Amino acid sequence: MKTHLVTPDPRLDLVLEREVDVPVEKVWKAWTTPDHVKHWFVPRPWSVTHCEIDLRPGGVFSTTMRSPEGEEFPNTGCYLDIVPNERLIWTDTLLPGFRPAPKPFFTAALLLAPTPTGTRYTAHAIHGDEATRKQHEDMGFYHGWGTVLDQLVEFIKAN
Repeated sequence: MKTHLVTPDPRLDLVLEREVDVPVEKVWKAWTTPDHVKHWFVPRPWSVTHCEIDLRPGGVFSTTMRSPEGEEFPNTGCYLDIVPNERLIWTDTLLPGFRPAPKPFFTAALLLAPTPTGTRYTAHAIHGDEATRKQHEDMGFYHGWGTVLDQLVEFIKAN
């Protein structure tokens, strides 16, 4: 089974791949329902105060993250590719309607595949240069994305 749309480039990309014990359909719903995203998308004690999803190519994926100190960080991008229960690709390089963004950071591919016990979950963060990849890694990509995956599984099991 092919788990990546492109071969990851370790100079430019960060990849988190794990198997989780929840069904693909529930992972998909947690990723595509704004009220669900608010419960797990950022490592606690951070929170999501706003989430907007227009699930179509060119549609908006927007979140506002709030730090424990109350500072807010809006993030807006657009979806590039959507295959229900299989693939979700979005970017902050483009804004909704495929308009160029002033400060692009990365493109993300979420790849899901059913397993006998749940879901093969692959998050692929694609960067335009090595410095941006390193910045994302130094920001805590592996710990942060791993933590929110744990929170996503916890949310699914509780609901």
